Amino acid sequence: TQPAPSAPPHRKRRNPSPTQPDDERSRLEKLSIPQYHALVESTVNPLQVTPTLIDGLVVLYVKRVHEGRGEIRELYRASAYCDIGIGVSSWAQVNLTRTVYGAVRGLHAENMCKLVTVAHGEVFGVYVDVREQSPTFGNVFYRSIVPGVQVFVPRGVCNGFQVVSQEGAEYLYMFDIEWKSGMPGRALTPLDESLGIPWPIPIDPLNRTQISEKDAAAPTLQDLHSELSK
Repeated sequence: TQPAPSAPPHRKRRNPSPTQPDDERSRLEKLSIPQYHALVESTVNPLQVTPTLIDGLVVLYVKRVHEGRGEIRELYRASAYCDIGIGVSSWAQVNLTRTVYGAVRGLHAENMCKLVTVAHGEVFGVYVDVREQSPTFGNVFYRSIVPGVQVFVPRGVCNGFQVVSQEGAEYLYMFDIEWKSGMPGRALTPLDESLGIPWPIPIDPLNRTQISEKDAAAPTLQDLHSELSK
C-alpha cells in the first residue's frame, strides 16, 4: 500500500497590515467629510517678508504646503526671493550646526550675506548692525526662530543665537561666498550689557559648553565704536 500523503506544513496566518487596501478604505470611510478633505487636500501658505529695525535685514516666512502626510517648506527659490528684494542669485556654502540647550553662538559679522533658519528646535536669534556707514548702526534686533522662519542677514551685520529648546536645535546657514579662515569681519561679545539683549537663559561666561572663550572675549559695541572713531 502507498503511504498516506503527509499533511502540508501548518502556516500561521499573517495579521493584516494596517496599510492593506481594505483597512485603508475602512479608515477613510470612517472620516467625516471635513476630515477627509483635510487629509487629501493641501493648503499653501505663501512666502512673506517683514522688515526690521536693521536696514536690509528682513524676516521671512517661507512658503509652506500642508497636507495629510505633513508639510513641505520651500527654503529657497531664486525667482521668488529676487522678487522680494533678496538679491542673491545663488548660495556658495550651506552649513548646519547642532547646538545644545542654553548654548550661544556669535555675535559674528563676516563679509558675506547669510540666509539663516532652524531645521529643528527653536532658537533666540540676535542681530546687531556694525556697519559704520549704515543708517541703523548699533541697532539690535532679536526674535524667536522656529522651522519655517528665516532671517536674511546683510553683509556686515552680526548674527548670533541661543538655543531655547530642551532637545537642542539645528541652525542652518546659507552663505553667498565661501567662508575662509581670516576673512574680513567683525564680532561682538554676547555678554555686552549695553546691547540690552534679553537672553532667555542666563549666560555663564566661564562655562565653555555654553559660550566659547573667543566669543566671550570679543569686543563690546563701545569698543568697536572707539576703534572706528580713531
